[in-house]
Amino acid sequence: MAAMAAIALSACASNMSAPAMPFSQASLPAAVQVPAGHQVAMETVGVGQITYECRAMKDMAGHEGVFVGPDAQLMSRRGQQVGKYYGPPATWESMDGSKLTATQLAVAPGAAGSIPLQLVKANPAMGMGAMQGVTYIQRVATQGGVAPAMLCDASKMGSKEIVKYQADYIFWKAV
Repeated sequence: MAAMAAIALSACASNMSAPAMPFSQASLPAAVQVPAGHQVAMETVGVGQITYECRAMKDMAGHEGVFVGPDAQLMSRRGQQVGKYYGPPATWESMDGSKLTATQLAVAPGAAGSIPLQLVKANPAMGMGAMQGVTYIQRVATQGGVAPAMLCDASKMGSKEIVKYQADYIFWKAV
């Protein structure tokens, strides 16, 4: 029985250490590529929702659905929750309590019906942990999340619609 347990543990350990295919940004548009001198620190899959609200347009010429913020779980490639992503302001938070905000540098079109790819420059992390030292975050492999084609007029002011989305968030650190 002990031998069977040892074999099972050995199989689990070898499965856990099997190298995953590292993320490559070679196929991404140049605008959302991380500059040389950085390496992938963590790959996550964000699964959640984006809220849009009916508001008056800035030029007061009508109404539009405006991005309010995201609410997503950040999952490891193995399916375990490792953090969350929420806003405003856009905040990535690890399960260890470390978190950061970032400034958008660039976007590029995603797949049809999906939010754009994005590159952000991380602000210094708050708290010690996984987010410490992160320099850039890429949003890639986006699915869904675009503003709904809701009828937005004066009678709908303040109404909100929630849209499901998924995206990979790739965290980079300086080498």
